[in-house]
Amino acid sequence: MNRIKFYYRFFIVLVVGVFFSCAQKTTSYVQENATISKSSIESRTKYHIILVIDGPRYSETYGDSTCKYIPNLGKNLIHQGTFFSNFKALGSTYTNPGHVAFTTGVYQKVSNEGVQLPKNPSIFQYLLKEKKLDKRKAWILTSKGKLQMLANCSEKAWWNQYMPSTYCGVNGSGQGYPGDEYMYPIFKEIIFTHKPVLTLINLLDVDAWAHQRNWERYVKGIVDTDQMALDLWNSIQKDPEMRDHTALYITNDHGRHLDGHKDGYISHGDKCEGCRKISLLALGPEFEKNKIIDTEYSQIDLTATIAHLLNIAMPTATGKVINELVSK
Repeated sequence: MNRIKFYYRFFIVLVVGVFFSCAQKTTSYVQENATISKSSIESRTKYHIILVIDGPRYSETYGDSTCKYIPNLGKNLIHQGTFFSNFKALGSTYTNPGHVAFTTGVYQKVSNEGVQLPKNPSIFQYLLKEKKLDKRKAWILTSKGKLQMLANCSEKAWWNQYMPSTYCGVNGSGQGYPGDEYMYPIFKEIIFTHKPVLTLINLLDVDAWAHQRNWERYVKGIVDTDQMALDLWNSIQKDPEMRDHTALYITNDHGRHLDGHKDGYISHGDKCEGCRKISLLALGPEFEKNKIIDTEYSQIDLTATIAHLLNIAMPTATGKVINELVSK
């Protein structure tokens, strides 16, 4: 009888030990393989601004060691943030698809005429829904009227839902292509009046003048937008609410053909290195200063990173969080 009791107790101990061992292994596996869709760390950044300078060629910006056309970005602001020297446009290298990549976190071939909505919901829609924000806390501000399509999507459950505020084109009508000199002050007033949590700005002059085969105005557009980028950052630093709580991401929707291509700087739209090569400079309280990252990242990775910092889930996005930027 004592022997039976011994074996019975031994059996119980063995079963319990195996159970807890398996439970511990299972827990460990789940923790290691879980998909983290939201950040567990509270971000210091309350406001995010994506400034898209439309279509400069890298050789006229950071690719020129003298930075003669971008003295503010290339010699001043670059030391105040983190610069990505290998940032790419890996989708269709036209204006609308490039901007759709930033807003949806997905590369999609979409009409460049503004007549087709993105298929997937945008980071603006996810933000407004999850945080239950007023639409004036999210803005799409574009010199190109056709980019008003970024505010909506064709996905049935999201179509006409949770749409951000917009001011695109002439008088914010979604039509036309007024110059940046006219539009930038309006954009700036909207930002400092409403203090949006998330803003996307498009400046068109660089791209527009290149398409018109006007080299002088093309490079002047680069010089002018360089000055606007500096002015926006300096204005943020002067605002007591936005200072130390704002991230500014200065980037591009596409590049341009390299010299030797039949269209040279005039056009863009294929998979050549000139069209794919763009830049990203990230300024803000989460980011290291005077840091250069050589790892290749692309437009949809910026979307995933901003969603991470906003602490919102964005399950349709396909990019990856740039841990080199957000993890000090």
